[in-house]
Amino acid sequence: MAVPMPILKTASHLLFSFYRAARKIRNFFFHHRNPSRLNQHQLPSISSCRLEGRKNYSLLFNFHNSLLRTKSLFSFFMLVAFEGGGLFKAILLLLVYPIILLLGPNSEPALRVMVFVTFCGLKCSDMNIVVRAVLPKIYTEEIDRRIYEVALAAGKRVVLTSLPKLMVERFVEECFGDQTQVFGPELEVVGGKYFTGRFAGGGTVAERMLAVKNRFGEEKADVGLLGLSDLNDQLLIPCSKEVYIVTKEEPNSINSTRTSATAATDASATNIPREKYQRPPIFHDGRLAFLPTPSASLCLVLYLPFATLLSILRILTGLLLPYSLCPPLGAALGVHFRVIQHRPLSSSSSSPSPSPSGVLYVCTHRTLLDPIFLSHALFRPIPVVTYSLSRISESISPIPTVRLTRNRLSDSHTMRRLLAAGNLAVCPEGTTCREPYLLRFSPLFAELADDIEPVAIEAHCSMFYGTTATGMKSLDPIFFFMNPRPSYQISFLGRVPKEKTVAGGWSAVDVANRIQRELAEELGFQCTDLTRRDKYLLLAGTDGAVPDSSPEES
Repeated sequence: MAVPMPILKTASHLLFSFYRAARKIRNFFFHHRNPSRLNQHQLPSISSCRLEGRKNYSLLFNFHNSLLRTKSLFSFFMLVAFEGGGLFKAILLLLVYPIILLLGPNSEPALRVMVFVTFCGLKCSDMNIVVRAVLPKIYTEEIDRRIYEVALAAGKRVVLTSLPKLMVERFVEECFGDQTQVFGPELEVVGGKYFTGRFAGGGTVAERMLAVKNRFGEEKADVGLLGLSDLNDQLLIPCSKEVYIVTKEEPNSINSTRTSATAATDASATNIPREKYQRPPIFHDGRLAFLPTPSASLCLVLYLPFATLLSILRILTGLLLPYSLCPPLGAALGVHFRVIQHRPLSSSSSSPSPSPSGVLYVCTHRTLLDPIFLSHALFRPIPVVTYSLSRISESISPIPTVRLTRNRLSDSHTMRRLLAAGNLAVCPEGTTCREPYLLRFSPLFAELADDIEPVAIEAHCSMFYGTTATGMKSLDPIFFFMNPRPSYQISFLGRVPKEKTVAGGWSAVDVANRIQRELAEELGFQCTDLTRRDKYLLLAGTDGAVPDSSPEES
């Protein structure tokens, strides 16, 4: 029986397609077990690259293959999808991950899929916020210290990236300075407002390498760094005079020696110490407090429904139950709350105030919940003054809240009136800060009270940040309590001696600075002169002023 020719052609086409798919799958697993076929024995390791005398040298390297410790592109696209596009776009990107895996996680076809799903329909304004306020924090945590030191030692840097240039350029220039040039895919924009999800140029390795060759012309980069996670990095060899291999993280950092006994415990040897940062990420935004790898993203999506219900239950517990019952029930629901008393009770906040006015609790500001946890620590509601507060947060707050107007005379009168009626809490920073830094303290509080007690407040989260500068701030408590195990620590430092207040001859500025230093020392933080205005200029592009009719809070 003769088989029709069209059927034979169709069968052969299907067999060939299956063969190609099988080869891709085989190559994918092979490359994961053997991430590079570079002859590592013929090329020196990055650890042998000297740093001295490199100021006139040019450096060529790949952004994610060399500079970052995380080699998967998916995590950064997921971050953009969640923070810029929302939960639906993040779930959609997660659903297409099997296709990305089949194509090869960092291959050009997979890159096009991730770019389309992440950026199609995304607003340029939303992406600008992600680039300015979200990505720098994640990149900084993922930088390999060895490559960072080499890059700082070079005079000029040429950075090649498979990520869209928009996602990389701002961070690299802020991290290494103006003498840095980035070559990466450009994204297509329609109407000046929305991304189409397609490349406008530089979408292939050939295009990017051609741009690099045009940049150097007949010359070559003085030093080239090759990562092991992408075979395309071998194309950098002809463009470089010296070539070094970026091997897996080693316990020994450049220009540092460690014994083999400490190597096993020093898992973060290639992390950059905070004091080494050119620009420490003091301010950043976004809700995710972790790098969304594929497995972590799946856990996030599965955890969200339960987390929402758990958050609501935790909030209702704090709103409806008396102060004496909240700590044990909160602990049963996974909320860790710790109170530290540094002074004897006779001289602390529980003792009667020796002056006609109440005690002014000067607190560090980590989240909107600071004064609420302070009230739970004292087992009584403590009124708080804020610079701005959302109507929703104000309506459900279990403690009295009073808005300040930013008019010095009016605010002074308001705080004096509240202190005459009893105790009062204030956060002189004026806004929250996620990192271990304290912003400049406003000296207004020091002019109004002689009975001052500094309170060091620290909050910890593992999955979601409970603060935002650009999002819906009324959701801050919900996100904070969505963490699997949120924690708060309240440390009472004891009353400030009256001889060290304005009543003792100190200026208000000196009192504020002294209290800031005490709180920073207690928390292990660093004092800064940064203000609320600095934070909002960086993250939101505004000065942080909130009109009276605005529904937002600090």
